[in-house]
Order: sequence, then C-alpha cells, then structure tokens
Amino acid sequence: MFPDNFLWGGAVAANQCEGAWEADGKKESICDHLTAGSLNKNRVFTSEIRKEECYPSHTAVDFYHHYKEDIALFAEMGFKVFRLSIAWSRIFPNGDDEIPNEEGLQFYDRVFDECHRYGIEPMVTLSHFEIPYHLVKAYKGFADRRVIGFFERYVRCVMERYKDKVKYWLTFNEINFATMPMGNLEVLGIINREDDEVANPLDDKNLRFQALHHVFLASAKAVAAARERSTRILKWAV
Repeated sequence: MFPDNFLWGGAVAANQCEGAWEADGKKESICDHLTAGSLNKNRVFTSEIRKEECYPSHTAVDFYHHYKEDIALFAEMGFKVFRLSIAWSRIFPNGDDEIPNEEGLQFYDRVFDECHRYGIEPMVTLSHFEIPYHLVKAYKGFADRRVIGFFERYVRCVMERYKDKVKYWLTFNEINFATMPMGNLEVLGIINREDDEVANPLDDKNLRFQALHHVFLASAKAVAAARERSTRILKWAV
C-alpha cells in the first residue's frame, strides 16, 4: 500500500518533448545538433544544422505549444508529480548571457502554474543533456572552468524565479553518463574533433574527467544555492 503522500508520476526532458527550438528567444542546445537515428543509421552530431537532416529536438512532441493538453492528460492518469527539465538555452540563450530571456522564464511559469492547477508537483532537472551550443563552441563545454559560473548564474536565476512553484530540484541527469566517451557530447559539451560530423567522438580521457570534475563542482554550487533558500534538492539523477 502506497502512502497518501507518495509521489506517483512520469518524466520527460526538454530536449525530448518541447520542440520550439528557436522560439521566443531560445537558441541552440547541444541536442539541437543531433540527428535522428534508426536501426540502420546512427545518430550523428553536425556542427551546422543541415536542411536535409532530421533533428528530433526541433519539433519533438511540441510540448511548448501543447503543454496544457498534455498536463490535463497527466492529471487524468492520476499523476502526483511531473519530472521535467528546464532548457538552459531557453533561459540563457548563449549560456554566458548576463540577462535571462524573460519569454523563456514565462513559459515555465505557465507550465508550473498548469501543474499546480491539477495538484501536480513539478520536479525539475536543471541540466538534462541541454548545454547551450554557444558554450560548446566558445568554451568546449564544462572542460572550461568558467562554465561552472555560467551554470550557477542560471541555477540561481530559476531557483529565485520559481521559489514558490517548485519544491524539488535535480542538478544533472545521468551524471554517470559522462564516464563514457559519448558523455563528452551530451553531459559535458565537449567536441574533440574539428571536422563536421562526430558520430563516434574521439575520446581524451584526461579532458573528459577534468570536465566531469567541473560538473561535480557545478552540482555542488547548485546544492548550495538551494540550501540558501531552504529548497529541497535531490542532487543528481543516475
């Protein structure tokens, strides 16, 4: 028998469901450069967006424009919690911006309000394979220690904005994925080759684990920011 306060629900990620990849001030994330795959074709990273390729994150299920209908369906299923992620590049389009994108902030205001309308608690992941692409190009992602500060700025912004709407926070999704070579791309934002396609990125283990160390520090900064606000943070999901 589950207790009455048991949080029963489901989970999505911004890059997997939102779509609207360039809407209302959002800029590219790392996942916006990953093509679709199939049984016979691997997913491929492209440094430039190609018209002939399909990029699943660009449209996804268009949660950005259909969140009201989707959340209503969640309520019909009896959801008590909805785990979702914020698209970092929707709030700070380049990642290193000084000022957040207000339109992006307003979108999540509306999503969280809709959840609460049905008695659903949002559980928010701060980084779910969603590093802004500018940080990949300009800083080589978390390989550059400066990205810790950019992440902290983003974290403090959204925690302050949604302090009355979000009780539960997660820092990084599947942080253990960064121990594997493909984690270079999606978790750490590292590209180790200069050519146009990186289906199987070359792995610099020293660089990867240096970047992973920076991710741990960024996660700790997020935990500290949450504790300042007496906010419940569940560290990372693995």
